[in-house]
Amino acid sequence: QVQLEESGGGLVQAGGSLRLSCAASGRTFSSYVMGWFRQAPGKEREFVAAIKWTGGITYYADFVKGRFAISLDNAKKTVYLQMDSLKPEDTAVYYCALDLNFSVIEIMTAEYDYWGQGTQVTVSS
Repeated sequence: QVQLEESGGGLVQAGGSLRLSCAASGRTFSSYVMGWFRQAPGKEREFVAAIKWTGGITYYADFVKGRFAISLDNAKKTVYLQMDSLKPEDTAVYYCALDLNFSVIEIMTAEYDYWGQGTQVTVSS
């Protein structure tokens, strides 16, 4: 089993920044993909960004390109999501997820094997 724990959410004004963290523990794997998703009230969970554990290849949803950056610390088994120029429409619960299939970065929630509990991000106007 793998446990994922997010942190770093909170309330911020529009234009501000937050950095989310997701620490992985439990069973270890040689390589995998870590992703960030978000879910706003009344909406489906959507892909935000992902990174391959080996090689650091990244992929972003169009609506966060240039504003968000995903990175990882291999030694700490932690993935980060730096969020800048936040907008009210970024308000959501943010989840990290792990996909054991490291050959390709997936954007569908069903492809991910493990999920964290989520952290709330609220952007005020």
